[in-house]
Amino acid sequence: MLSDLAFFLAESGREVCVVASRQRYDFPDAWLASREMVRGVEVHRVRTTRFGRANLVGRALDYLTFYLSAAWVAFRLVRHGDVVVAKTDPPLISLVAMIVSKLRGAHLVNWLQDVFPEVAGALGMRLGRGRIGALIAAVRDCSLRAARCNVVLGERMAESVERRGIPRERIAVIPNWADDRVIVPVAASANPLVTDWGLAGKFVAGYSGNLGRAHEFGTILDAAGLLQDDSRVIFLVIGSGARLGQVKDEVAQRGLGNFVFQPYQPREQLAFSLGAADLHLVTLQPALEGLIVPSKFYGIAAAGRPVAFIGDKDGEIARIVCKYDCGRSFSVGDSAGLAAYVRALAQDRGEVARLGGNARAALESNFSQAKAFDAWEKVLNIAAPNAQNAYV
Repeated sequence: MLSDLAFFLAESGREVCVVASRQRYDFPDAWLASREMVRGVEVHRVRTTRFGRANLVGRALDYLTFYLSAAWVAFRLVRHGDVVVAKTDPPLISLVAMIVSKLRGAHLVNWLQDVFPEVAGALGMRLGRGRIGALIAAVRDCSLRAARCNVVLGERMAESVERRGIPRERIAVIPNWADDRVIVPVAASANPLVTDWGLAGKFVAGYSGNLGRAHEFGTILDAAGLLQDDSRVIFLVIGSGARLGQVKDEVAQRGLGNFVFQPYQPREQLAFSLGAADLHLVTLQPALEGLIVPSKFYGIAAAGRPVAFIGDKDGEIARIVCKYDCGRSFSVGDSAGLAAYVRALAQDRGEVARLGGNARAALESNFSQAKAFDAWEKVLNIAAPNAQNAYV
């Protein structure tokens, strides 16, 4: 998302800088240049410790050293009147951006992909609960109040931020997006991955993306158990994350032979990897509604595939699925309902095509990349109408 927006702004004639770490998400020991120009975007990669994401203590040290290095680099880069866009990973980087913006006379815009520390609290982590969680949230709120605008991903998230005392006029809802020019519907007969992964002739229920702590998989596993004797149906899991090992272990322990696992796919392959599934599964723990929006929905819609959402039936994605008639939502634990829905769609390819067409139409009308970029330009122009064309 950040890359898409940065490239768009650079192509529009703006000066764009990005401050990032030298670590890759999936490979902390990878070598990355400290500075380079990528499609007109000036990228500055700062030094940090390299413990990676496997250990929480090591990750915290990586974050701390990133805060210090990023603050130093940003302070040197940012000029009076610039716009500083702060993401939410690592957590509380908006505080660093707030301090730099105030010292340099720049305008702060927060881009919330999640709401921390509330997410940590909802996941049962002590850091996000009790007095510590309340203190972190209060400090975080300082950066929300200091921002000219806080961009959130959905109405439920906007409501969460507004409950923290942030004026609604300083909150903008801009959903994430998919590149609908690159990710397009691909028929199974024209999809090489369907053959390569042994999916030909099957009805494929797919999960694509991060298998994280925020997601719920028990309902999917139970539904797969109910469908184990249906030779038409296969479950495809593409991606990685903190819970991938647990899901694989559960599949093995239950003796489920209807699962296929594949790693993350290159961006240029997304039309094929997303198109390999006939129905996509999207999950979110109900306690995390308003704090996270599963943005995998937009790529699924671009690929013209229907969605089965498992979580809060009044959640952000559940509302979209209902409004645009592009799938169905299920409460956590309703494995029988999910299994019955998969069976029904496996018998009715016409309905699959109809729902997938609705998903694609919804994306083109409401969640396209172009629509998101237009919304971002309005936010940036309102945040700093006289800004020097530099965005960090």
